[in-house]
Amino acid sequence: MPDASTDVVTVEIQGQRYPIRSRLDVKYVTDLANYVDQKMTAAADKTTGGDSVRVAVLAALNIADEYFRTRNAQTTTADDAGSLAIELEKLVDEALQHPS
Repeated sequence: MPDASTDVVTVEIQGQRYPIRSRLDVKYVTDLANYVDQKMTAAADKTTGGDSVRVAVLAALNIADEYFRTRNAQTTTADDAGSLAIELEKLVDEALQHPS
């Protein structure tokens, strides 16, 4: 028996309707489906043949690429911030050891 806090949201991707049961906000689920639909449309435009599995795999690869690039950029930013903090700490230590 489904939990009372779950909703069923019907979304459309590539002309197909899908009932999605989720505890997530309805608008969020709809936005996700719209994003996937856009990615699948872009993948379909770049490939020959109408194989929906092929289009879905290409769209999934594009979404995974975006995710990995974003994750790596966030890691790089955190690493850069850590390096800057260490450099700042060294500068403060030097200033405290050699006051003018």
